[in-house]
Amino acid sequence: MLGRDTVEELARRGEDVTGLDHAGLDVTRPDAVERAFPEHRPDLVVNCAAYTAVDAAEIDETRALRINGDGPRLLARACAAHGARLIHVSTDYVFAGDARSTPYPEDHPPAPRTAYGRTKLAGERAVLTELPGACAIVRTAWLYGVHGRSFVRTMLDLQARHDTLDVVDDQRGQPTWSADVAARIADLGPRVGPAAGGVLHATASGEATWYELAREVFRTIDADPDRVRPTTSDAHPRPAPRPAYSVLAHGRWREVGLEPLRDWRAALHEALPLIRKENRGVRQ
Repeated sequence: MLGRDTVEELARRGEDVTGLDHAGLDVTRPDAVERAFPEHRPDLVVNCAAYTAVDAAEIDETRALRINGDGPRLLARACAAHGARLIHVSTDYVFAGDARSTPYPEDHPPAPRTAYGRTKLAGERAVLTELPGACAIVRTAWLYGVHGRSFVRTMLDLQARHDTLDVVDDQRGQPTWSADVAARIADLGPRVGPAAGGVLHATASGEATWYELAREVFRTIDADPDRVRPTTSDAHPRPAPRPAYSVLAHGRWREVGLEPLRDWRAALHEALPLIRKENRGVRQ
C-alpha cells in the first residue's frame, strides 16, 4: 500500500525512482542487499518492507524479527557503505498504547507489548545505530489506501453485504491515508541529514475510534451511520493486544520545515471515491 503510493508520488514529481517488491529485493538476504546498491546506485532508500501480521507475529517472532529488525539493519549498513540516506517506516506499536489522552511525542520511551512492536522497535534502533545522521524513522499507523487491504476497504465491502456492523469503540488512533504519508516522505527525502533526521510521526491530525471511523465511512458514502454499532475489544479477543490509545504527536515536523498531515476526515473524504473506484475494478 504505502510502497506503491510512495513510488507513484516520487514518479509524479519527476524523481528517478525504482520500486522493488519482495521478488526484486529480499531485505533479509545480505547478498541481495549488497547486489542492489551497486545496481541501482540510490541516493535515498525508503524502506516500506515489513512483517505486518500483528497476530501471526506472536507465534512467529523469529521471522518477524528477520524482516522488521535484521532487514532494516542490512539496508542501513549498505546505505552507510554506499553513501545513501534512509527513510525507514515504523509504527505506533512501539508504544504501550496506554497513554489514555495524551498523544505520544516522538521522544517518548518505547514500551512495546507485542511481538510486532518489539521487532519494529529493533528495526528502528538498528537504523539509528548503523546510519546516524543520515536516516529518518517515520512512524505511521491506522493506514488505509487505494492499494492493498485496510479497515476502510473492509467497511466498504461489509456495508454492502450486512445490515449492521459491530465495530470496536475502545481503541483510539489516527486514521491515515497512505497517499498523504507518501507525499510527506517525498517532501522529507531531500531534507534527511544531520539537521533533519531522527524520529517523526506521520499520522493524520485528529483522532477517532474504529467505531467513529466506520460511521464516517458510512456517512461519506451516504449510507446510514446508525447501521454501525459500538462494541468492545473484549468481545473480539485477539492473540496480540491492540493499543487502547495510540495517538501520536507531530511536534517534529515543523522543526524540519514541514507541516503535520491534515485532519483525518478531510483525507478520508478525498480518498473514499478513489478506493471505491478501485474496489469496483477489483470485483470486475
